[in-house]
Amino acid sequence: MKIEIWSDIRCPFCYIGKTKFEKALAQFEHKDKVTVIWRAFQLDPEAVTDTTISAAESMANRKGISVEESERMHDHATAIAKDAGLDFHFEKAIPANSFRAHQLSAFAKTKGVQNEVEGALFSAYFTEGKNIDAIPELIAIGTRFGLPASDIQNVYDNGLFAEEVKADQEQAYEYGINSVPYFVLNNKYAVKGAQPAEHFLETLQGVFEEENQF
Repeated sequence: MKIEIWSDIRCPFCYIGKTKFEKALAQFEHKDKVTVIWRAFQLDPEAVTDTTISAAESMANRKGISVEESERMHDHATAIAKDAGLDFHFEKAIPANSFRAHQLSAFAKTKGVQNEVEGALFSAYFTEGKNIDAIPELIAIGTRFGLPASDIQNVYDNGLFAEEVKADQEQAYEYGINSVPYFVLNNKYAVKGAQPAEHFLETLQGVFEEENQF
């Protein structure tokens, strides 16, 4: 079973959705038959990395709302994340364009460590306050999972995997995806949003049974 997940590193509900999905996958009897592929979807492709303002200020500027309203939205996401076992620290988050992070994820896919790198990127942004647009930070993340620093540097020096990132986004538009996370199972079943683990598990079981009828 192939599961493609359109997601953005800067999307709190993508991290929450990843956590809930993985809880379901761990309980799925046929998890050894599942291949997970992460697809890039930038919620704000034009975002400018800015280390001088807070994530709340960045959101306020982008959405045309007050900083206080941004903070309330962050508090809401933090509470939901806590229920999923995650520890968000928006006060430390650095507003950053996520394109380079998606390039790293695409490279990691070719080496069989994409899921691990995705998790580390989410943690870097939402928990650790790392700049996910800074190449040294991305190299530090990648090398933790066996990706050579020189190979990661080469990705950025030569724009490798940029076309793959753009292609993921274009494919999402073709599917009519306008919000993430968005899960596509075997190219024809979809789950939208950070659903409860129970819902993911029921979907996995249902799709497997339907696809394996004799």
